[in-house]
Amino acid sequence: MQSFEYKCPTEIIFGRGAEEKTAQKIKSYGGSRVFVLYGGGSAIKSGLLARIERNLLEAGLQAQKHGGVQPNPRLSFAQRAAKAAKEFNADFILGVGGGSVIDTAKAVAHGVANPDVDIWDFWSGKEVTKSLPVGAVLTIAAAGSESSNSAVLTNEETGKKKGLNTEFNRPVFAIMNPEITFTLSRRQIACGVADIMMHTMERYFTKIEGNKFTDLVAEALLVNVIDNGRIALANRKDYEAMSELMWCGSVSHSNFTELGRTKDFSVHKLGHELSGKYDVAHGESLTTMWGAWARFVYEDDAPRFARFAEKIWGVNSGGTEERARAGIRLTEEFFREMDMPTNFTELGIGHLTDEEIFYLADMCAGNGKVGLFHPIDRETAIKIYNSANK
Repeated sequence: MQSFEYKCPTEIIFGRGAEEKTAQKIKSYGGSRVFVLYGGGSAIKSGLLARIERNLLEAGLQAQKHGGVQPNPRLSFAQRAAKAAKEFNADFILGVGGGSVIDTAKAVAHGVANPDVDIWDFWSGKEVTKSLPVGAVLTIAAAGSESSNSAVLTNEETGKKKGLNTEFNRPVFAIMNPEITFTLSRRQIACGVADIMMHTMERYFTKIEGNKFTDLVAEALLVNVIDNGRIALANRKDYEAMSELMWCGSVSHSNFTELGRTKDFSVHKLGHELSGKYDVAHGESLTTMWGAWARFVYEDDAPRFARFAEKIWGVNSGGTEERARAGIRLTEEFFREMDMPTNFTELGIGHLTDEEIFYLADMCAGNGKVGLFHPIDRETAIKIYNSANK
């Protein structure tokens, strides 16, 4: 194993009825005035929000709800919510939803604790030195935000979608009841499966060797997600499948699948620009860009891609490059099996002009480089985007 540091302080409360412990956990972390963030109508329609609210009030906690978080969470919403939370004198932020809600909760927590700092300043490089505690009640297995040190925001004025990594982003607890996910649509499940896979694959494709156990964990997680993703797509009320996906989502983005390695996240950066400009679903942006990226970079370490093909897809015949290409093809075939896009036309944005491609490349790499496996500059980004431009 290579050297690493690892800390994941998030307390996990997993299983049927886990949400009934929400108030108890908030109180254990010193919360008394709870600002509750949620997204659209699903948390209301499912009755989850009402159960959470009742649980808080019965425990003697003060609560204020604030709904309307959108996918690709918006900076302007986080700014307004932080102002409302500050006026409420919130001392605890609770996100009830998926990655977008939880990421927004993290931004609001930073905003309340630092009222003299614009939230976007943190996403632009200013160090976070204090924040409020955040709890998460997870409603979809996908982003892994409930146990990660990352959060993403979209600045609508600039069209820029950026991630922020800081230990202040770690929720103090995550409530995870797989039954809550039974109301998800097929598309939501598929996007979640893709996101979980990509969080692992963005850590798996690395040139750093000598981390056998980390490789085994990543490979087992990917196989498990693929197998249970298929089951969940066929029966979204299969508790075992949904529970496996939910736990894999948290493990994948908690940094456990990267120990001794590094994050690449080139595909995320390429995909973020699609979400920032066209407001496409995060999971769909990832499946759109992965194949184009993989075909461009696999020759940098064909044995790594060949191992991926063998361990994940059972490809045992052919030469190294042939197996590497087979693994890429089979991954894209799985994405299509889930009705996920693998190019711009399938994504629904159509064939892009040169100007649009240049804009995406400028936003992705600018005058620098992104990623580590094969650092991507502007010209490289143009080539990868053009490969997906079908």
